Amino acid sequence: MANVLRHLPELEGMELGYIQGIMKDMDDEQASFFANVYRARRKDNQMILILCLIGFVGFAGLHRFILGQIGLGILYLLTAGLCFIGTIVDLVNYKSLAYEYNIKIAHETLNMMNFNRG
Repeated sequence: MANVLRHLPELEGMELGYIQGIMKDMDDEQASFFANVYRARRKDNQMILILCLIGFVGFAGLHRFILGQIGLGILYLLTAGLCFIGTIVDLVNYKSLAYEYNIKIAHETLNMMNFNRG
């Protein structure tokens, strides 16, 4: 059983628990590979928060582009964050936006590892 805190010490909260569940059956080599790929692709909560705050100075939707939601990013950009209401809602929910994206990336990384094995 791999120690998630040894491979990904920056994780916390719900993300830590979720990734710990994914890594519980991995040996150290697999866990190290998973951690390296996952770390490179995951998004930090603070980055999402900062990009969301930039939406109040005229560049709304940058956080949606970073999260891979191009359509919503364009909509936010053209509507000033849906008249700032969407940006305010995202500002409140920035942690869950980052968590949902990171869970998706964790599953993509796991699928990539399984594809490489067989």
